[in-house]
Amino acid sequence: MASDLEIAQQAEIRPIAEIAQALGLADEDVDLYRKYKAKISLAVLDKFQAKRAAGGKYVVVTSLTPTPLGEGKTTTTVGLGMALNRLGQRAAICLRQPSLGPAFGVKGGATGSGYAQVLPMEDINLHLTGDTHAVALAHNLLAAFIDNSLFHDNPLQIDPYSIAWPRVVDVSDRALRQIMVGLGGRDGGIPRAGSFDIAVASEVMAILALTTSLRDLRARLGRIMIGITRAGKPITAEDLECAGAMTALLKEALKPNLLQTIEHTPAFIHTGAFGSTGHGNNSILADQIALKLSDYVVTEAGFGSDLGMEKFFNIKCRYSGLKPDAVVLVATVRALKMHGGVGRVIAGKPLPPELAQENLAAVEKGCANLVKHIENARLFGLPVVVAVNRFDADTDREITIVERVARDSGAEGAFVSDARARGGAGAISLAEAVVHACKKPAQFKFLYAADLPIKEKIQRTAEKIYGADGVEYSPEAEAKIRLYTDLGLNRLPISMAKTHLSLSHDEKLKGRPRRFRVPVRDLRASVGAGFLTALCGDLRTMPALPRVPAGTRIDVDENGRIVGLV
Repeated sequence: MASDLEIAQQAEIRPIAEIAQALGLADEDVDLYRKYKAKISLAVLDKFQAKRAAGGKYVVVTSLTPTPLGEGKTTTTVGLGMALNRLGQRAAICLRQPSLGPAFGVKGGATGSGYAQVLPMEDINLHLTGDTHAVALAHNLLAAFIDNSLFHDNPLQIDPYSIAWPRVVDVSDRALRQIMVGLGGRDGGIPRAGSFDIAVASEVMAILALTTSLRDLRARLGRIMIGITRAGKPITAEDLECAGAMTALLKEALKPNLLQTIEHTPAFIHTGAFGSTGHGNNSILADQIALKLSDYVVTEAGFGSDLGMEKFFNIKCRYSGLKPDAVVLVATVRALKMHGGVGRVIAGKPLPPELAQENLAAVEKGCANLVKHIENARLFGLPVVVAVNRFDADTDREITIVERVARDSGAEGAFVSDARARGGAGAISLAEAVVHACKKPAQFKFLYAADLPIKEKIQRTAEKIYGADGVEYSPEAEAKIRLYTDLGLNRLPISMAKTHLSLSHDEKLKGRPRRFRVPVRDLRASVGAGFLTALCGDLRTMPALPRVPAGTRIDVDENGRIVGLV
């Protein structure tokens, strides 16, 4: 089978204007970015309000706890969308834009794989329409305003030690995790400790994903809290008179991007919040527009049900008002074997040979992880369909175990997806199961009420979603909880930041961990985005490059074509 990049570059791609026209969009609804990508006007929401007030069916794709290689959640999302169209449904998919950090670091790009990809693959994995760069610039503009205010006699009386606004760049770079700014004498500014996060961990990215209009964007940016005064009062981007300029930088980035799959299914790709350090979902606006134009919208949440899915429900759905109809939970035999104690999977290295050998006992044992993720999805009152993303080494007997466990655990069943090799045709049975599940009455509910105290929201997530015995707080976290409660921020939902490689905070704990407590070392207030972030364990908000970065394989050939991008 050809490489993903070769398949993408050889695929037939239609002018994006044709894809937009098939959705019912007029020329004035579409801003073309050359021939194969476009931005969609937010006026579409009002234009189609009366025509399709109810919207389409809303399906979220999540996964079990993945290996470092990923289990094909994007591939399954793309394949499912294409398969639904093959069944005669008007379907669209919604994805996040990949971060350049992983693209040049460990995991590579994130547009699907094989014959279940979004095109043009190179554009999506690199700059696309520049949204991430706009986010980074708006974020860093505020950082510059903060240090400029300190330099010019600090009229707002900002406590320099309280500043919680790092700078950002969309590259994995461990050397930037802790820095000093303001060096070089008086003309260099006021010296203080600082840091960098990766751009997709920026609160500005979260705001762009969770906003519902240009006016709402402006208000959210104004509410960003960068620190407190020496008297203990919050300092915001509005106080620094920066929110207006930030909004101007993000005005075009606010519009969702329209692309297409290999089979020309509409694909909305917009915003890129990480699932471990951020809320892990694409934009509300992309989903809302897709739902006005389609019968089925398949949207993907980052990493497993304990991360992107939980935040999709408790944060994204809380602000969008949208109610999902079903959950698709992606599983692989190789991940179940890993959770069953077989093989150590390391990103960038070949798969351990033992994972390619039939091992029924390991699959059975590893299914404990799958069962917990099914339980997590059902906690929110929705039907669950398990998608088994099949690889060549998987045997029928191994898949039969997954099918049995899925049914016994309350899922609608487990259905093999072979979309990577066969495109939409390889996900027909999965699509039929999703259509059937969406006909069932959903009783969607949040995990917790917004008015619960901060600690109770954290504890409920840790115990109900992770299976923990409780939570432990560092003195710094305790102080932040008291501060945020005093500032009236205790009604905000919680975004838990933790490893994606375990249901717990510790990536070494595989399967279904039990008898552990979640350590919360710090909290951050993302007031503009509308949530508090609880940092668990030793998770970092700036990733690092591996010994051999994926970027070493990327180049441009003599014909100007990109090579080595995966």
